Amino acid sequence: MSAPATLTKKDFQTDQEVRWCPGCGDYAILSAVQAVFPELGIPREKFVIVSGIGCSSRFPYYMNTYGFHTIHGRAPAVATGLKLARPELEVWIATGDGDALSIGGNHLIHTLRRNVGVKILLFNNRIYGLTKGQYSPTSEVGKRTKSTPYGSIDYPFNALSVAIGTGATFVARSIDVFQAHLKETLKAAAAHHGTAFVEIYQNCNIFNDKAFAHLTEKEVRDDALVYLQHGRPLVFGKAKDRGVRLNGTELEVVRFADGFGPDDCLVWDETRSNPAIAFMVAQMEPPRFPVPIGVLRRVEMPTFESGVAAQTEQEIGRKGVGSLDKLLHSGDLWTVRPDGSIA
Repeated sequence: MSAPATLTKKDFQTDQEVRWCPGCGDYAILSAVQAVFPELGIPREKFVIVSGIGCSSRFPYYMNTYGFHTIHGRAPAVATGLKLARPELEVWIATGDGDALSIGGNHLIHTLRRNVGVKILLFNNRIYGLTKGQYSPTSEVGKRTKSTPYGSIDYPFNALSVAIGTGATFVARSIDVFQAHLKETLKAAAAHHGTAFVEIYQNCNIFNDKAFAHLTEKEVRDDALVYLQHGRPLVFGKAKDRGVRLNGTELEVVRFADGFGPDDCLVWDETRSNPAIAFMVAQMEPPRFPVPIGVLRRVEMPTFESGVAAQTEQEIGRKGVGSLDKLLHSGDLWTVRPDGSIA
């Protein structure tokens, strides 16, 4: 038997015209996914991309895999059904901040809490792009858009906090233009046994250009970001002269010039079973804190599909394999008489 062919990035590219606006951050995410998939050692026919509605939801057309372009917000529900029916498949979801956190919020949180073995890529550009620039569930307070001409008065969702609050077993964040970091994060998500949730900050250069420039521009990013690296202290800054420490029950930024050092900083442990600290770190935002990127939480729990399979096997063993008659005549039964009464 010949060895399976080695896959390349080109094997995951399709002949479809990529119809995103020139300069859109989605191109960078697509490129990263197409580069990572061949490295996973999984046959191409085992991959399925599921999407909802939005710019990000064109993803299945551009991946040379199986795929479903579903309806608004329902990608997690369709993906859950697929993973239950075909647990051997690698099921990935491409969704946006509006698709996942607005109309699809209910489906998202239940997929996360059940620990269905799917990988969720949430493209967060803090705007509705496909419908031409309305504010989204992640838009900042005061955001002026076509639907909020006087500025949004909504408090935005923190996508990582939502995921951690559901009990998600893998939660991470990366940025579209940080290709090395994004690929590393995608590989970590792929290796996780259970739901993996990855928020990706993505620039919409048409309706919300430079939304993350305060994090990505070369002259500011070292001071604006803290990289979460398992087993290492939370140190940041261009000169590595600041850190984040846990002071009692509160996080605070300390300066090493004030007598603190790396040993005083919080050592990152993405495998903590208690999600409290991960939730606190997910809340870190400017101007008080740097923004965290990397893996916030990675814990192992039984998956939903494994539980369903075990339960099914148990019931089949108890009632008899392939016995439809036994299945139909098991449990509570009623007889409906001709006069409509029930016995």
